[in-house]
Amino acid sequence: MKKTTDSPASNELAALSDRAWDVLVPARASYLADVSPHYDEVLHEVAQRTEHTGSLGKTDIAALAVWKRLSAQTRWVTALMSLPDTHVRAVTERAVTAVRDTTLPSSEAAREGRGIIAELPGFRTGDALASAVLTAAAPQRMAVYDRRVQHALDTLRLTLTPTPGRYGRYLQLLDDLLHHGRARADGWSARDIDTALYWTGRPDPTPSR
Repeated sequence: MKKTTDSPASNELAALSDRAWDVLVPARASYLADVSPHYDEVLHEVAQRTEHTGSLGKTDIAALAVWKRLSAQTRWVTALMSLPDTHVRAVTERAVTAVRDTTLPSSEAAREGRGIIAELPGFRTGDALASAVLTAAAPQRMAVYDRRVQHALDTLRLTLTPTPGRYGRYLQLLDDLLHHGRARADGWSARDIDTALYWTGRPDPTPSR
């Protein structure tokens, strides 16, 4: 039987993953030690409501915008709040269904959900708030993305470009890290990695997520 070997690209990814986990494990520990255990209560509360309703309304999105420390003094907020809540829920219900679809890999589900939620004002560009909404919809599968996460990925030489489809590629990257993490990845979720990346990419020790 012919022995198969990993491709150079696969070997390089494995090497980068090993170096990343050397950073992620202590970063996650520092995050848990230094950030108040109450900080994510808004995210958890919205996630619990979404678990029962299957959609997110304007109040849920507004709460997540505050959690993400986004400015409400923008035109998209006015446009979003001018829509009927039934319309917002109809769109987010489809996005929730997409990211919870376990027949799809999480990266594909993320891509589908991100494409759907782009129909709403404020979600057409950028992935910060969109990722928070999708994570609230499927906290065991999705993960939050923001500029600090991107900075950490760049530092770790893990490529994630801003071209269309970034959120799906982000989830694929996290899945690859979980796969190559072996024993160190035991018990970790994509959300755990995003908090470790966030902590790694912060410019100062003051939590603002």
